[in-house]
Amino acid sequence: MSLMIQKISKDQAFLSEQDIKEVINQGLRGLFKGQKILVLIPDHTRSLPLSMLFRVLVNALPDAKQLAFMVALGTHPRLSESQLQALVGITDEERKTKFAHIGLLNHAWDTPSALKQIGVMPKSQIQEIAGEQWHPSMGGDVLVKINSQIFNYDHIIILGPTFPHEVVGFSGGAKYLFPGISGPEMINSTHWLGALGGVMGTIGVKDTPIRRMIHAAAEIITVPITLIALVVQDHDLVGVFIGGYREAWAAAADLSSQVHIEWCEQSYQRVLSKAPLMYSELWTAAKAMYKLESVVADGGELVIYAPHLDTISHVHGKYIYDIGYHTLPYFLAQWDKFKHVPLGVLAHSTHVRGAGVYLDGIEKPRIRVSLASQISEADCRQLNLGYRNPAQIDPTEWEMEDSLYVPKAGEILYKLKEQK
Repeated sequence: MSLMIQKISKDQAFLSEQDIKEVINQGLRGLFKGQKILVLIPDHTRSLPLSMLFRVLVNALPDAKQLAFMVALGTHPRLSESQLQALVGITDEERKTKFAHIGLLNHAWDTPSALKQIGVMPKSQIQEIAGEQWHPSMGGDVLVKINSQIFNYDHIIILGPTFPHEVVGFSGGAKYLFPGISGPEMINSTHWLGALGGVMGTIGVKDTPIRRMIHAAAEIITVPITLIALVVQDHDLVGVFIGGYREAWAAAADLSSQVHIEWCEQSYQRVLSKAPLMYSELWTAAKAMYKLESVVADGGELVIYAPHLDTISHVHGKYIYDIGYHTLPYFLAQWDKFKHVPLGVLAHSTHVRGAGVYLDGIEKPRIRVSLASQISEADCRQLNLGYRNPAQIDPTEWEMEDSLYVPKAGEILYKLKEQK
């Protein structure tokens, strides 16, 4: 499907709610009469006006036979019924009345009965896609599994924002399928392939091996797909692109590259990167590291400043405490010791620790990474991270020439102008 319709704000303004209604109605209304529609949406760790968009979509599809929204969680924790309602902004009363006919669903990546295998991606194909980025630690063939509920519907609509992303280059689009509603095999393989390329070699890059791998898997899906790709600033929209999942995503990624990258004149010895409250665990709050690693000077320190945070990962915490945070070469040099750990967890570990080398049995990260949160100093030591007491941090002290304070980190990518 070619790009159907788009709306981009002008003169640095945001799109109004009326603008958004018009473009979504123009792109969707009347196309799905009598069909069963499944809409894939993000969870609370993404900024967008989801409550408004939920209502706009419901109103734009009045003639659908069935309409449900599934949260493309990947491996994020499942949401309770009350959390699902809060996510889409409806009250208990509305759930029982106005929206009683709307399905609200979670993905379940770790429940085999919830998944269906739709194909196998051969090792040879993955090697071809990965190119020089491929490493034997990728393993062999990868089973392509996806939430089986998609086959109960006539059409899939993906609704989600596009930002620079540490694993795939730019988020959004078919990423809502793999890893959004996929099985663990694709989740682990795509994340590890991203780790092999390194965050700084991946983030903010449009054409990556991981994106190509995701698109190759998406081609296996037989259910038709329409993408509503969003570009968000703060919590408002500056772009809406409706069409095929390749074309609409590509257009959104182009706009994201213009509005979500902050080009810096210099690198900094100290960076204080504050994670917003929507990141309730380090698994997601680590975006405060990924988006700023490039502007930390060699030997400098980046502090993930998250006074609210008390959890490493609700789902993967045990593994992370077992292995700690380390650079990619640390794991590759000792692969037999770590090959039992899910690749997605190893990828997260390398992303948080950043670039570095492992020489003569000694790990030498490029920068220091510290955590200022409710996680104790002892835990930080066990995790191989530095510790900062959040109560003793004064952000104004990080506004000097060699320092940078980012009060809301995690979505805007910071890069050096010399890297353009």
